[in-house]
Amino acid sequence: MAILLGFSHGFRVSELAALTWSQIDFKDGVIQVKRLKNGRASTQPLRGAEIRALKQLRRDWPDGQFVLQSERGGPWSGAGFRVMLARTGRAAGFPWLVHPHQLRHATGYALANKGVDTRTLQHYLGHRSIEHTVRYTELAADRFNGLWQD
Repeated sequence: MAILLGFSHGFRVSELAALTWSQIDFKDGVIQVKRLKNGRASTQPLRGAEIRALKQLRRDWPDGQFVLQSERGGPWSGAGFRVMLARTGRAAGFPWLVHPHQLRHATGYALANKGVDTRTLQHYLGHRSIEHTVRYTELAADRFNGLWQD
């Protein structure tokens, strides 16, 4: 669940750890994304897999304020998420240390590769400055294929 949300919404680890149930609206199928580091908040749609996983998580842990909570009911720590993600990366056979910010970057690159325009990508990731977003649009050379028809 944590990896899915982290990737789907480009969360920083601290934003993901602080995510509360009050930010989830099952009725409208949206999540209120609160950005840190002076980023712009946004309302983003939840996809079916996310909604199903979140509803199951809520059924399994009906009490508590945080979506990702510890057994004591507090927010899951960023350090705990880093450890879990590193272990998952090793188990998947990655030869490098997998860390949470790679999920955020993967979100940017995946959306840019799908053709999402830079301004939309900027707002989705909560960047105040477009300069932080343009890195994701520097893609493979084949992105220019089909611009001109013979």
